[in-house]
Amino acid sequence: MPGEPRPQIKFCGLTRHEDALAAATAGGAYLGVIFAGGPRLVTAAQARTVLAGLSSVRRVGVFGAQPAAAIGAAARAAGLDVVQLHGDPDAASVEAARAHFGGEVWAVVRIADDRVPEHLASLFAAADAVVIDAFVPGALGGTGRAVPWDAVRPALDRARSAGLARTVLAGGLTPGNVATAIRHLAPDIVDVSSGVESAPGIKDPALLHAFGEAVRTSTRET
Repeated sequence: MPGEPRPQIKFCGLTRHEDALAAATAGGAYLGVIFAGGPRLVTAAQARTVLAGLSSVRRVGVFGAQPAAAIGAAARAAGLDVVQLHGDPDAASVEAARAHFGGEVWAVVRIADDRVPEHLASLFAAADAVVIDAFVPGALGGTGRAVPWDAVRPALDRARSAGLARTVLAGGLTPGNVATAIRHLAPDIVDVSSGVESAPGIKDPALLHAFGEAVRTSTRET
């Protein structure tokens, strides 16, 4: 509906301070760094440098299957506001992270084809936000693969009614398709990494701003 609020934006996979500055200028409310491996991997010290001086944004760290105590230690060292659990977490994983970290805990659900995991509703009841991403064997994220938006909407709507967690849509978003994704799934936050890059971990300022503009001019269906 035209009157619906626009989603917030999370620019993820940041590896350079200049890219973080550009992402914040482009409208990023959340800026993400990766602790889960891959070409965008940073240390806690590097993450603090990448995100330094950006008081207007929320800092998100993406973790894999690390122990909850290690996640909490890294999050504190990096000065994070949010930890995002990407190693196929369940509700117990969320609660374990909360025991070691006082900020928000987001849980990622990876969807293969149109098969929505049965525990999705329990994550909406346990986490502060649930990230919907595409399943790609051997990769946790940043693959450019999109979620089948229409196919997952009915199951997603049922799961969303189970709790107050926000919906974060990731997976293959670009300046060219994000408005369509927003119309189909009405997320609270859209999450982009590879779709605004010139190379893995290197953000393109023009694509950052194009993505921000596409979100600002989008509408959500409910």
